[in-house]
Amino acid sequence: MRILLTNDDGIHAPGLDVLEKLARQFSDDIWIVAPAEEQSGAGHSLTLGSPVRLRQYDQHRFAVSGTPTDAVMMALRKVLPGKPDVILSGVNRGANLGDDVTYSGTVSAAIEGALAGIPSIAFSQVYAKEGMGDAVPFGAAEAWGAKVLAPLLKAPFAPRTLINVNFPALAAADVHGIRVVRQGFHDYARGSLVEGTDPRGYSYFWFGLHGIEHTPGHATDLEAIQDGYISVTPLQLDLTHEGSLAQLAERFGG
Repeated sequence: MRILLTNDDGIHAPGLDVLEKLARQFSDDIWIVAPAEEQSGAGHSLTLGSPVRLRQYDQHRFAVSGTPTDAVMMALRKVLPGKPDVILSGVNRGANLGDDVTYSGTVSAAIEGALAGIPSIAFSQVYAKEGMGDAVPFGAAEAWGAKVLAPLLKAPFAPRTLINVNFPALAAADVHGIRVVRQGFHDYARGSLVEGTDPRGYSYFWFGLHGIEHTPGHATDLEAIQDGYISVTPLQLDLTHEGSLAQLAERFGG
């Protein structure tokens, strides 16, 4: 099995080392193509206004001067000797839950894989408080990663779909298990905007996202994580709202 690894935290991120250890439990044919620098919040963006550069660290390890989408495209079109059997993205430092997946470079790398017809899975490690930096513990992902990945490698993926996995901010022994749940949605007002002044006297602003709130129905990735479970969520790329098609067609005489 040929496995491509990528992320949005960058080629030197500790979560990528966690992902590599996980992947090597299933294969020796491991390729890593990841952004050279952190690209958190890049979403499914593609670099078009400047050249993308490729740096090789060893035979199977490469860095790309661009986004997670750039990294996957470079891997598939330039680096790998053939199509991978699966693409794994992560393990992200921080949650990718609810509709925050649209911001996520980690999930977007898996989206690019799904567009290429390759089974793709995004992994994220939730952490308990802000400001942890590289001290974020990946114990839950390390201990439970293989238990999550093994069934997924045997599962059929519907066309243009991917899997989003989040590990709760708990010690491995305290994780209750695995739940397959739907995507939740956040309260848009929960975000923060931190304003400050730089050393030259100019204002700056820093966006932040706080808290996990409940989704009506209480059966989503948000509740699974808060209840101490690993969330496994199938996502689809078709964003069409089927219920509006006929109504809009009528308005245009269709």
